[in-house]
Amino acid sequence: MTSQERSGVRLGDDFARGFPDLGVPWTAAEAPTPRLLALNDPLADELGIDPDYLRSEEGLRLLTGTHVPAGATPVAQAYAGHQFGGYSPRLGDGRALLMGELADGRDLHLKGSGRTPFARGGDGLAAVGPMLREYLVSEAMHALGVPTTRALAVVGTGVAVHRDQPLPGAVLARVAGSHLRVGTFQFARSTGDLDLVRRLADHAITRHHPQAAEAENRYLGLFESVLDAQASLVAQWMLLGFIHGVMNTDNTTISGETIDYGPCAFMEAFDPATVFSSIDTQGRYAYGNQPPIMQWNLARFAETLVPLVDDDENAAVETLTASLGTFPARYQAAWTAGMRRKLGLPAAPGRSESEAVESDPVEPLLEELSRLLTATRVDFTSFFRALIPAAAGDTSAVRELVGELADGWLASWRTLDPSVEVMAAANPVYIPRNHLVEEALDAATAGDLGPFSELLVVVTDPYTERPGLQRYASPAPPDASPHVTFCGT
Repeated sequence: MTSQERSGVRLGDDFARGFPDLGVPWTAAEAPTPRLLALNDPLADELGIDPDYLRSEEGLRLLTGTHVPAGATPVAQAYAGHQFGGYSPRLGDGRALLMGELADGRDLHLKGSGRTPFARGGDGLAAVGPMLREYLVSEAMHALGVPTTRALAVVGTGVAVHRDQPLPGAVLARVAGSHLRVGTFQFARSTGDLDLVRRLADHAITRHHPQAAEAENRYLGLFESVLDAQASLVAQWMLLGFIHGVMNTDNTTISGETIDYGPCAFMEAFDPATVFSSIDTQGRYAYGNQPPIMQWNLARFAETLVPLVDDDENAAVETLTASLGTFPARYQAAWTAGMRRKLGLPAAPGRSESEAVESDPVEPLLEELSRLLTATRVDFTSFFRALIPAAAGDTSAVRELVGELADGWLASWRTLDPSVEVMAAANPVYIPRNHLVEEALDAATAGDLGPFSELLVVVTDPYTERPGLQRYASPAPPDASPHVTFCGT
């Protein structure tokens, strides 16, 4: 029996074979002294991969891309994208490789594995801190129930990465439904090869949205399925106070998964204008802008599908524009359903959660709550968690946060008989608090993985309140410096 057979690792090359125009076969850079920094044993088990194999010499080489299983063809994927509104026709995986498809159909993908033809002058490497950030935050998002790429491992390479100063290098191995992006379709459309766009769309339907194949117009069905998935996704971000930070079209997935945790963070003091990214100087991707930006990104996706939806370009544009116009209602329905759960209230009578809720009698309550949060700039996560005892009559935790300002709203809300059990399952105790993330990453960069490991344990069980963990549930101290995040490139 070969080591590959013992390990459970099987990597297909469906994308590499099927779309040679959308990738370049490539080899990862050498990692001279690989050292395992983090391994997701439960995910490895879920994938049918032996975690002990991944800890072996060959396993570490697989996780850094220098061991390629038989049958696999690693590729640097090509894609275009609108970055902060400006179109770049050729982006692609500048420091990443798609290793192949795992046995369950998901992608195994590496970040920080060296320069590729898409590196655009970069070194293709990644530092320990940003790779552990993606591991930590993506696994926290998974635990919070948000569709996301998953982190399988972070491996130190033994190579120094030069940013403002030399930093220890690392490679992240992550798993996703796929790495198809709006930018992938933009690149395919830019080639002028309509057959390529059609095959890519058929691939996306088969892989992610098979129900679209039953629609009267399968490509319109694909668009509407992606529209639904992304409306639901961004609603989940908003319900948790999550700010992606770099919502470019090349970071908008066709699967509806959250991808690329660079300048991301969780909002603490409620403010729709909150921005953490060092490069988002105009606030394009601020917390409150995320729903309309997602709609804008999906308009770019619609543009790539025009020739597939109808031979008559004007008719196709009209059809896709009408469909795109339903995004606000789809988002609002998902957000309102989520807010009902956060407030412990049942679904709107006589409606499914996917339907619009403009006449919902809870709407005035939600509007007043928005005004309250904005006026008080209260810690978003703490406020909703404090509502749980308030539902049973103990408003002391809420009063500690906002004083008496919420008394009238609380009285109206409690007449609706909120469910403590529903609220406890919808409002996390623990999120990756930004100051704690930075503390853990600084320590890891200096060689101490203890704080990272402790924080990971806490945020991957976010709804269970545990004694002795209060610091993980508290916002940054009032005198803390404003939090700023960077891309890590």
